[in-house]
Amino acid sequence: MKMDYVIVYVDDVVKATEFYQEVFDLKIKFVHESNTYAEMESGETTLAFANNEMLKSNTGIEPLKGTKNCFEIAFSTNDVEKAFEKAIANGAIEIRKPSSKPWGQIVAYVQDYFGTIVEICTPMG
Repeated sequence: MKMDYVIVYVDDVVKATEFYQEVFDLKIKFVHESNTYAEMESGETTLAFANNEMLKSNTGIEPLKGTKNCFEIAFSTNDVEKAFEKAIANGAIEIRKPSSKPWGQIVAYVQDYFGTIVEICTPMG
């Protein structure tokens, strides 16, 4: 078994891809002509965004209006402080400033436009 995709349901797929391209330097791999689905190059596992309306058509589950996603994406970098500042400067909401963990990792948290929690951390040794 191998994880191929992480799909986050959002209100605006284009805005989501622009945010992750600008803040985390991910390259857009594919955007459907309807702008309801997009994929980004993010290493071995593809990060994808789908419009909330696709949730119902794909799964039969009705999207909850007015609620935020309960989902976390993690990116590792050697300069957490710089990545954190870049995220905030580009519209991310600060959750927790960079801090050192007992196991030696530096970790920060932000939230994107759609409520997705984004961890920014140093790589694990």
